[in-house]
Parts: sequence; structure tokens; C-alpha cells
Amino acid sequence: MIEIKHVTKVYGGTKKAVDDISLNVPTGEIIGFIGPNGAGKTTTIKMITGILNPDEGEILINGKNIVKEPLAAKKEFGIVLDNADIFLRLKGIEYLKFMADMYEVDSHLRKQRIEDLAETFEMKHALNDKILSYSHGMRQKIVIMGVLISDPNVWILDEPMTGLDPQSSYQLKEKMREHARKGKTVFFSTHVLEVAEKLCDKVAIILHGRIAYFGTLDALKAQYAHCSSLEEVFLEVVNHA
Repeated sequence: MIEIKHVTKVYGGTKKAVDDISLNVPTGEIIGFIGPNGAGKTTTIKMITGILNPDEGEILINGKNIVKEPLAAKKEFGIVLDNADIFLRLKGIEYLKFMADMYEVDSHLRKQRIEDLAETFEMKHALNDKILSYSHGMRQKIVIMGVLISDPNVWILDEPMTGLDPQSSYQLKEKMREHARKGKTVFFSTHVLEVAEKLCDKVAIILHGRIAYFGTLDALKAQYAHCSSLEEVFLEVVNHA
């Protein structure tokens, strides 16, 4: 579970990138995080994961405060950020072993998981190459594999399908569903409304740094029954914010 309690983040002394938001992301569900560019999605995710500290409020990951107990909280989650250009001078296999070391995955289990993930995401042929030589999609896949190798309780994914081929995107979505079925937490941001509609149990819509809606898409569409598509619904929510 992710608990966000009255969290605010101010940039430049005046601009509230995130403005007093509260949100409970439960276990056993896939929660989509939706909003236009500049709405506060990435800032929120960076605060959840400890990259930024909130100016007000608190964030708990499975009961652990990300500011007061950063190491304990960070052991609870894995994060895929929206930029996969990391550790470019490492080979793919070196990066995966590094991530396994960070999360204390034992040698037998990591070997099996690396083999399984490399097959799932069609990366066996590239593990001994440097990440620098990878395409954008391959870099995205190796970062996702680095998260999944430790099987953390909470998955936090910022635009995780960006750059993925259809097969890898399908496999990731299946793994997200499986993770939720195990009673664990999946929280991901996306610009693709069709993905959110097919994958999410609930969505949180953030606009101008505030949560404009949290609930099921069916309930949201019922509020805007005159709209013919989910895209029109979203535009209505934005226009009325």
C-alpha cells in the first residue's frame, strides 16, 4: 500500500507543483495515474520514491515513512522512471546483478529470474552487451527487468510501456496483473487512456497539482454519459478542473 497524506511540493518558492494531495493506493489492485504534462505526475512519483522530499505531508510505503525510514521504505518498492538512460557503461547482465545485490536476492534465485526475464523480454542475446549500445526499447526492458528481479511488494512505474515493442508491452501488462492478483501493489502513470481502461482497477487523475478524480473508469464514464469516448471524458474533466 502507498499512503499519500496531505502532500505539497513547491518549486521556486511560489509554484505548487503538487498541492495538498491525499491518495491511498491499495494492495491487490492496479492503479493508473493520469494527467496532462505539467500536472504533477512525475513530481508525485519522485516524492513517493524519495528522490524529492515533500514540503508538507507524509508518504508511507507499506507503513514505512519514505522520509524518516528511507532505506526500509525503498526496500518495499521497485521503480521504473520515465528515463531509461542509466548505467550505460555497464553490460546488461552486470546491471541485473547489481540490482540483485542491492535487493539482496540470493544467487540461485537471481540466476533463475534473470533467465526467465531474459526469455520473457527477448533479451538473452543482449545481456553481455553494454547498455550504451542498446536501443531505447531495449534500455526500457533492462530497467524493467532490474525491478522485477527482486519482486518488490510495490511496483511504481512511470510511463513503463514507452518504447516497448507490442510483445514486451503485453508481457509487462500480464506481469502487472499477476502481481496485483498476488495481493501486491501496482501504481503506474500513463498517457495512453486505452491502456488505463483495459488494465486499471482504478485511476487517479491529477490536474494542476491536485487530485481531480479517484475511482473506477466505469464510474467516471457514468458521470459523463454524454461523452462518446474515454478521451472526451478526460477532456471534460480537464476543462472542468
